[in-house]
Amino acid sequence: MSKNIVILSGSPRKGGNTDKLAAAFKDGSESAGKTVTLFRVADMNIAPCIACEHCFKNHGNCIQKDDMTQIIEALRNADAVVWASPVYYFTISAQLKLAVDRFYALVKEKTPIKRTALLMTCADDSIDTAEGAIATFKRNAIHHDWEDAGVLIVTNLHDKNDIENRKAELEQARNLGREI
Repeated sequence: MSKNIVILSGSPRKGGNTDKLAAAFKDGSESAGKTVTLFRVADMNIAPCIACEHCFKNHGNCIQKDDMTQIIEALRNADAVVWASPVYYFTISAQLKLAVDRFYALVKEKTPIKRTALLMTCADDSIDTAEGAIATFKRNAIHHDWEDAGVLIVTNLHDKNDIENRKAELEQARNLGREI
């Protein structure tokens, strides 16, 4: 069971459905005595990976000095990482993708991360819309040798606060937070 969790929330819509789903997960985790650090990556200054491989020669330290530095440091102390994102054009948001691409700095470094989970919100009525995001998430889990602790996709959310009426899915997020 994880004790130190990092959540990366990639929605640019502050206080929207994705933030509320991530908050439910966080509440569940904290109610089980876990330490949770949540980063709203959409509000952060994160540059794209430039594939310079500076991190490979410098113990995972990126040449770019931006807000990703604090996320990498948190990941070095976490035993679980959770992605939270709306479905944007069949995958995760660009804001979350920037952070995920920068995980490259951790490839040669062994982190304590053992588990991962994916939380997504979607306007479409089918989880099939999230297949690209799920595939990206699962490949990352395999690549980093992280156990997939769960995927929760909440569909048919159109307005900013629609998830508030989805008590069962919010409880699923809380339960996943307790169990991870």
